[in-house]
Amino acid sequence: MAHIFVLAALIVNSLNFGTAQAQPLLDNPNASAAAAYCTSTGGVVEHRRPVYGTNNPKSQWLYLSGSALFCQYTAKDASRIHLLLTTLYTTQPTLATLAYYAKVKYNNSCPGGANPSSCYCTQLGGSDQFGGATLAGGAWVLQHTTDVALQACIFPDMSSIDSWGLFYHSAGIVRGIDLTKVLKYHNPH
Repeated sequence: MAHIFVLAALIVNSLNFGTAQAQPLLDNPNASAAAAYCTSTGGVVEHRRPVYGTNNPKSQWLYLSGSALFCQYTAKDASRIHLLLTTLYTTQPTLATLAYYAKVKYNNSCPGGANPSSCYCTQLGGSDQFGGATLAGGAWVLQHTTDVALQACIFPDMSSIDSWGLFYHSAGIVRGIDLTKVLKYHNPH
């Protein structure tokens, strides 16, 4: 069990050393410009922390090192989509933006009862797993909000869009906002 905690810590700590373009931390020099852009396009900036064990009672949650700024868009129907501010604001391609634009069909490769958005994230080459495939769970947490525990699909380049948003978009369902209208990196096709 200890190796799961070590793996989770390594994954989160790797986020702390992301490239300048996709760096998810608060000290990113573009954070204030990205935050202003988020709000100017109808989003809300959220400061979230990574937490291991979110499927357990809150008293057993393990708050991990680091934090990240996300932009949340909410539609009139109350559906939402979240993405890292750096993913929203960069003019360069990222794996998350390319995955959103590509709308790759879900291959139904999950075992019965598994979370389809998590499986879809994995199918695209990302991960939203904290500590591997365990039942403990994990998420990007912000207390006192509708989506307390956010399941974010993080790609190897440290770009990220929430797993459910990607999953629904692959089926032609827009949650929150059509990101193609606000992403600074425009669809290459």
